[in-house]
Amino acid sequence: MAQKTQIILTDDIDGGEATQTVTFAFQGTSYEIDLNDEHAALIEESFSEWITNARKTTGRSSAAGGAPARSSSTRASSGPKRTDLDAVRAWARDNGHTVSDRGRVSNKILEAYDAR
Repeated sequence: MAQKTQIILTDDIDGGEATQTVTFAFQGTSYEIDLNDEHAALIEESFSEWITNARKTTGRSSAAGGAPARSSSTRASSGPKRTDLDAVRAWARDNGHTVSDRGRVSNKILEAYDAR
């Protein structure tokens, strides 16, 4: 016997038909909301100024990094590339920071480097 399971999304704003699930995070908590295309565009527009001025964080495996996103979105890294770590270490030493020759560079040093 064949079975067919159908999932019908309901827009969490107006109760109508939703076309997508939007995920975002705020203050360390991840959220999902089912929306139609119009409501998804509104949330993306309302977040756009904040996203433009924010820095992305790494270490998250999903798009729930603080920005509304669809499952097809791609995320770019905002931190220095691995090839830049030698420059970061040199800058850190020149500016009184203690940093190892190998391994992870602390977020504190990376943030200070980015803010220079």
